[in-house]
Amino acid sequence: MLEAAEVGHTIGKARFAREAPKLREALLLAQFELKQAARGPVLVIVSGVEGAGRHETANQLTAWMDPRHIHVIGFGAPLPEEAVRPPAWRYWNAMPARGAIGVFMSAWYYEPLALRASGALDAHAYDDYLQQVRQHESMLAAEGVMLVKFWIHLSKAAMKTRLREIEHDPDERWRLTGAEKHELKEYPRRRGDWEHMLRTTSIAAAPWYVIDGADRRYRELTVATLLLAAMREACARKVMRPAAQGVPPAPAVLGNVEIVRRLDLTQRLPKKRYETELTRFQARLARLTRHKRFAERALVLAFEGVDAAGKGGAIRRVTGALDARQYATVPISAPNDEELAHPYLWRFWRMVPRRGGITLFDRTWYGRVLVERVEDLCSPQDWMRAYDEINQFEEELTTASVVVCKFWLQISREEQLRRFRARGKTPFKRFKITPDDWRNRRRWRDYEQAAADMIERTSTDLVPWTLVEAEDKYFARIKVLRTICERLEAALES
Repeated sequence: MLEAAEVGHTIGKARFAREAPKLREALLLAQFELKQAARGPVLVIVSGVEGAGRHETANQLTAWMDPRHIHVIGFGAPLPEEAVRPPAWRYWNAMPARGAIGVFMSAWYYEPLALRASGALDAHAYDDYLQQVRQHESMLAAEGVMLVKFWIHLSKAAMKTRLREIEHDPDERWRLTGAEKHELKEYPRRRGDWEHMLRTTSIAAAPWYVIDGADRRYRELTVATLLLAAMREACARKVMRPAAQGVPPAPAVLGNVEIVRRLDLTQRLPKKRYETELTRFQARLARLTRHKRFAERALVLAFEGVDAAGKGGAIRRVTGALDARQYATVPISAPNDEELAHPYLWRFWRMVPRRGGITLFDRTWYGRVLVERVEDLCSPQDWMRAYDEINQFEEELTTASVVVCKFWLQISREEQLRRFRARGKTPFKRFKITPDDWRNRRRWRDYEQAAADMIERTSTDLVPWTLVEAEDKYFARIKVLRTICERLEAALES
């Protein structure tokens, strides 16, 4: 892929002066249309060889377009606040919303390229990292993000000439950091890594455009022209309703609904024993989250389950053991306008705790394969691909030393009805019952099947589901606390 960018493309001054104003006008118009139609977002990734003009190209784009709706973000070594969270956190946090344009310098390619250059990744680990990048970009594209990726390239000879010119220019010398000379020295080896990265991660939904960076005018016109085409394509995309996607739902695995139906809901815990166990496990959890090794870990607790199964009560017994400065409880409801303007995992990535922190999710990212599936809020294609996307999300968390515990709380249909009626008679609990709860109850079997599919497809060795028999609240709360303690102890000992 790199040979085509080493042939010496040039554009003369007269042609540049003739085409640049028209191109700038077209970019501004496309940017306005993108914003008005709330399409996209368009995410531009700019990477490439040291000294090839990456930053100058990004600066030119912002100069030609409305700076209010295009934001350039440089990614290098993680800042202190970024270093205490999973690597992907900073990219998700910076993700542009629909109608906007983001320019990420290097983006998620920074880590694999830097680690490979330092020798921290062998060829196999490097390829594994790039495969994860492919999956990530495929998910973004499926969520409506228009990805435009530019590799600004220089041949070794052109790079040597460029660095010599910068070194002898008093106004440009400040740009040199030392990394340029090291990259020039390692150029033959690095070139093979670049080529492998470009070929591995150039996918149909997010191809790489390799641009010759030797001539400034050629580089700027070419990048702007390709970006204009991508913006126009984003504006032309139609927003389709879930039913119009034309993808048949996947058949349920025969009999897998027994995963939840065969839970022994008769299990009970006497009140006296519950009070003793509650004190014991809360004290145990408090010690674990204050352990010096926990400062290098984080904890994510995900609670799902049947309506009225007691998620809130279980969460309160967990937080009763925690330092209020250490945790955040995140209740998840229908996404607001800002959240709908981003990929569905965006709002969850933003709440991932730093090391030493804890986040409890009351409802979770599994809404995509539960509520959105059952209520036809997304297409079968969307919720089917979400299983793999969620597994990847949770794997990224565990790789970054986050302990993830997932709980499904199950009660019988009869017990749910009893609790619904009891809530309706209790003044301070009436707010918990809504028309949605009664409507969901009428679709009990649909939710039951969706839950069974979810458990089967996303209970992994790294992040298994814990199924909680919640007919008896005392039993359920202790099982949740015991599971968290056991998972934390295993993680701190490893």
